[in-house]
Amino acid sequence: MLALPVLIALVLITLVTLYKYYKKHAYTARLINQIPGPPALPIVGNTIEINVEHDELFERMMGSTKLWGRRLGINREWLGNKPYVLVFHPDRLEPILSSSKHIEKSGDYLYLHPWLGTGLLTSSGLHAYEILTPTFHFKILEDFIGVFLEQSAILVEKLKKEVDNDVGFNIFPYVTLCTLDIVCDLSTIHDLINAQSDSESDYVKAIYEIGSIVQNRQAKIWLQPDCLFRLTSLFKKHEKCIAILHGFSNKVIRERKEELRRNESNKNSSIKNEDEDLMMFGRKKRLAFLDLLIEASKNGTILSDEDIREEVDTFMNGHDTTSAAISWTLFLLGGHPEIQDIVVEELNDILGSDVERRFTMKDLLEMKYLECCIKEALRLYPSVPMYGRRLTEDVKIAQYTIPSGTTALIMTYMLHRNTEIYPQPEKYDPDRFLPHNVMGRHPYAYIPFSAGPRNCIGQKFAILEEKAVLASVLRKYRVEAVDRRENLTLLGELILRPKNGLKIKIFPR
Repeated sequence: MLALPVLIALVLITLVTLYKYYKKHAYTARLINQIPGPPALPIVGNTIEINVEHDELFERMMGSTKLWGRRLGINREWLGNKPYVLVFHPDRLEPILSSSKHIEKSGDYLYLHPWLGTGLLTSSGLHAYEILTPTFHFKILEDFIGVFLEQSAILVEKLKKEVDNDVGFNIFPYVTLCTLDIVCDLSTIHDLINAQSDSESDYVKAIYEIGSIVQNRQAKIWLQPDCLFRLTSLFKKHEKCIAILHGFSNKVIRERKEELRRNESNKNSSIKNEDEDLMMFGRKKRLAFLDLLIEASKNGTILSDEDIREEVDTFMNGHDTTSAAISWTLFLLGGHPEIQDIVVEELNDILGSDVERRFTMKDLLEMKYLECCIKEALRLYPSVPMYGRRLTEDVKIAQYTIPSGTTALIMTYMLHRNTEIYPQPEKYDPDRFLPHNVMGRHPYAYIPFSAGPRNCIGQKFAILEEKAVLASVLRKYRVEAVDRRENLTLLGELILRPKNGLKIKIFPR
């Protein structure tokens, strides 16, 4: 007797749900299709056009922005029934990036969740920012410089074997292992990894394997549904990588918390150990990034062990953006010897003739022109060439209304090539970032670290690290680029990297 009323109710609920969906989609489609963009097919949208290999995908996306969005700095595409708005003009970006409402990462970040959880990179709120911002306080950053220099010295030593390489070598792997060791050291994981000495470690392999899998899921729509992904061979590799990465992090957190508890229970022993560290290394033992997270956790009331693990994993993942910035800067300086000479002259003025002298925070802060070189490299080759935000309410951009639920892709790579702001945009010219040239520039015209309330809290850390590594290399070696920029094939994946690496030559100074 109840079967018919229940069936009728279910049919009515389904019809109402479908009607609401259709009404919402019709509203969204009407607004989105007013924005310039390539013709889209029913149901699949523009999916077929971008279902290509990673190198061609980046080229096609940049080509689409030039063709359809050149006039206003905004265009649209449809991935199935999901609308994407590509934004790359500072005036168009400001309503999104300056808002405290549009801070939710797009659905493209979901594929990082099994690895990074809802940590600083992938979370939708600002709670993690509030907790972790003190970690990057100026005084704490000063304690990190010793790590930068120790690992940079290892890099310089490793590069010796390439001095007689007449055909050049790919600088990317060397720098990547160096920056990985830096974040490992700052997270107290270094004794387990030693990437520069053991590039074949399980942890190192797992990091690159998981990155490749995530990139595949983002680019290939048939790998995106979990139910389909679980049927592929990639899923088994994915789970193996997650087990290795989380296993390392959990082990380190567990052991470090136990060590800190022992030290807390015996203050005298703690002081004794600190004195021993001072005698052994000539400096006070630094406070590690992991220690700061444990301290901020307030015994689990603010951050659980899983929260700490997510932030450690996120911090570890950050080594890739820094390595990209360093590698691109070395490559560009290698192609412009006159600019490299100015950098070396600045280093000599600051550090003197002793090439073994350890840098101080004051030294790094005085490297103004080197910083301009880094910033110009990040303008041409931003480590993160694009990133997504999910709009949580309708936004007015130019003459268009972008409906709630739309994914806004911030096209940093194209933004940094705006000819109105950067004349001769493909030219490598660090003078663009001298103080008198920066003055009056639109605050959203240069965003390698994002901008607004969701900007990168580690950008000062990154610039200091990049200065320390670059200065260490340039003090010992003259760099010469082998590859030509116009011949490079770019991969715009998690990180902007060249498909076949960056080949340079080095010569002792």
